[in-house]
Amino acid sequence: MPSQIVDDYFRTNSLPHIWCPGCGNGIVTRSIVKAIDNLKLDRDKICIVSGIGCSSRASGYLDFNTLHTTHGRALAFATGIKMANPNLDVIVITGDGDSAAIGGNHLIHAARRNIDITTIVYNNNIYGMTGGQYSPTTPRGDKGTTAPYGNIDTQFDLCDLTTSAGATYVGRSTVFNPKLIVKLIEEGIKNKGFSFIETVTICPTYYGRKNKKGNAVDMMKFLRDQSISINAAKKLDEDKLKGKIIVGELHKSIRPEYTEEYKRLVNSF
Repeated sequence: MPSQIVDDYFRTNSLPHIWCPGCGNGIVTRSIVKAIDNLKLDRDKICIVSGIGCSSRASGYLDFNTLHTTHGRALAFATGIKMANPNLDVIVITGDGDSAAIGGNHLIHAARRNIDITTIVYNNNIYGMTGGQYSPTTPRGDKGTTAPYGNIDTQFDLCDLTTSAGATYVGRSTVFNPKLIVKLIEEGIKNKGFSFIETVTICPTYYGRKNKKGNAVDMMKFLRDQSISINAAKKLDEDKLKGKIIVGELHKSIRPEYTEEYKRLVNSF
């Protein structure tokens, strides 16, 4: 990343970061900043909110209005911020456990309301910061510290979940393709409503070692080989899509945005 972008958008006195070697979180964080820079957004009108977890540490490195909240509650805090000041660009940074386990109820209701918040999930299939417990996206059969013999839960498809709950923009990419992450975040921010971007990332330290996935390079190659674009996926039957990671713009629709509806209701009296 050009040093100017680091100087402009990062709290350099908080660097270097604490993420493990090979972690994909830096790629996602850089992509968020690049999308903001491309859109030429006013930094003073951006609020970045995060919960608890490896991914949520990113808010502390970014030089915007930021809020590091309690576990699973990032979207609850972000909803309050957006309602108090609808003119802000509110961006939520969260992980698969933070957003879909303890924060799952907030996720589905933020999508249901279609409030104008862009949520970016760093999905590494594991709880990294708190010790390697399995998460709602850990593949069935894979191991974690709380599933030493293999996970028997069916994993969530977070994009299907948020689409079904009412999100008006949903996309997915992997950290192997940061340019796509940037594009999806840009479109998500521009969307007037709830936007959900899943970034499939890697955790070599906990998930990789526990499940013998190889080193960080091996895990990145896996993402490369298993990814398939949404347009290509439409041409394949279900059997051929098994195990594939479908990437791209997965859903886009138009519905009334929540803060605008609320303002309209207030003004009607």
